[in-house]
Amino acid sequence: MTSFDAYLAHVRDIVLGVEPEAEEGVSYGMPAWRLSGKPLLGLSEAKAHVGVYPFSPEVVSAVGDRLDGFTLTKGGVQCTPDAPVPDDVLTEMVRLRAAEIRG
Repeated sequence: MTSFDAYLAHVRDIVLGVEPEAEEGVSYGMPAWRLSGKPLLGLSEAKAHVGVYPFSPEVVSAVGDRLDGFTLTKGGVQCTPDAPVPDDVLTEMVRLRAAEIRG
């Protein structure tokens, strides 16, 4: 199992712990979870990092002050499996995105 696979499994546990109804699949070509047919959270593996995407610039902005040392993009956070996004921040990202989806 690669580091990315282990991180993916860990993120899966967090996502399903927050939103048990989330469906796993692929969105925008990356492993992702959907809620009510809308993208909830996705992960992409790049050569030098892992991208964590809540599919919402507002969610990234809401947790950005808790991610010192991470590279933030408009729609995601870059990390590595060895220096991952903290679990409490991932949990908050899933919670905030789910609230957006539910309106």
